[in-house]
Amino acid sequence: MTHHYGSKLALDKMSWSAPEGAITCVLGPNGAGKTTIMEMAEGLRRPESGAVRVLDTDPWGANAAHRRRVGVMLQDGGLPGSVKPLRLLQHIARLYDATDQFPALVEELGIEEFGHTAVRRLSGGQRQRVALAAALIGRPEVVFLDEPSAGLDPHARLDVWDLVRRTRDRGCCVVVTTHSFDEADRLADRVIIVAAGSVAAEGSVAEVSGADGLEDSYFSLTRAAKKSEPRK
Repeated sequence: MTHHYGSKLALDKMSWSAPEGAITCVLGPNGAGKTTIMEMAEGLRRPESGAVRVLDTDPWGANAAHRRRVGVMLQDGGLPGSVKPLRLLQHIARLYDATDQFPALVEELGIEEFGHTAVRRLSGGQRQRVALAAALIGRPEVVFLDEPSAGLDPHARLDVWDLVRRTRDRGCCVVVTTHSFDEADRLADRVIIVAAGSVAAEGSVAEVSGADGLEDSYFSLTRAAKKSEPRK
């Protein structure tokens, strides 16, 4: 895909894929194109050129039947501030005819303890847990998770990672954007590093890390991409 914001080239013929039954972690510095490409896959933005396919469908303008097969956890949560988490999740579960999923997710993510507090009064980590539950409650076939463990304490982070792995194990295609090398190391079946609007590296963690380790490889690749950008 190719996309501009004004005169800035945000995506430069970026192309990658995420297989079903696997966790694909997308890493890259701010401004590398991660958010843009994810918004296209989620059907929130249309590319200037190129094609996006999710479940063999162009997500831009996709119908309700397609959208109910896809879960999305946005970076800012996208949650209504005045609603209480338990009521919100109950409503979403009914929309997906997935009320059987509600109790287990609430318990696993520890939402009951703050479930009667308005979303706007929750901490960042608490909102993350509600947003994750909302993305998973319909048992999607594809789910996009933006920084799913950001703001969580260590115990909650491990619980979230376990939940993400179980989601993968039931055959879901899980795409995670993250700035955490530890998260990518622990979760990813496949890693994609994006820089300067293009894919700098992709493959298994071992393939992308090489002998240097994931963090060192990431910095080498993204610095090289930055240096090769055309000067304005």
